[in-house]
Amino acid sequence: QVHLVESGGDLVQPGGSLRLSCAASGGTFSIYRMGWYRRVLRDQRELVARISSDGTTNYADSVKGRFTISRDNAKNMVYLQMNSLKPEDTAVYYCNARSVGNIYWGQGTQVTVSS
Repeated sequence: QVHLVESGGDLVQPGGSLRLSCAASGGTFSIYRMGWYRRVLRDQRELVARISSDGTTNYADSVKGRFTISRDNAKNMVYLQMNSLKPEDTAVYYCNARSVGNIYWGQGTQVTVSS
C-alpha cells in the first residue's frame, strides 16, 4: 500500500509560479511511475505530467514548456514545477503512483490562478 500526500497548492496570480510536492510512503517508490493529474470535471481527471522509474517524462500539450515534473527517489518525493500559470490551470491537482496491477491516489491540493 502506497500513501501519497500532496502539498503546495495555493492562490496565485496569472503568470506566477507554484511548486507542488508529493510525499510517498509505503511500497518501493523507485519502481512506480509517478504522475500529476488535475480534475477538470466532477468525476474526470486529466493527465498533467508523468515520470517513469527511468526518468522518462510526458506532458499534456496544454502544459508543455511551462510545467516540469521531477522525482527524488532517495526522498520518495515527486514534484511539479508550474510556471507561467494561467486561469485555466485552476484545478485540484492529484498525485498518482502506478505499477503493474496497482494504482494509488493522493487527496489532492487546490491550485487557483486568479487576479
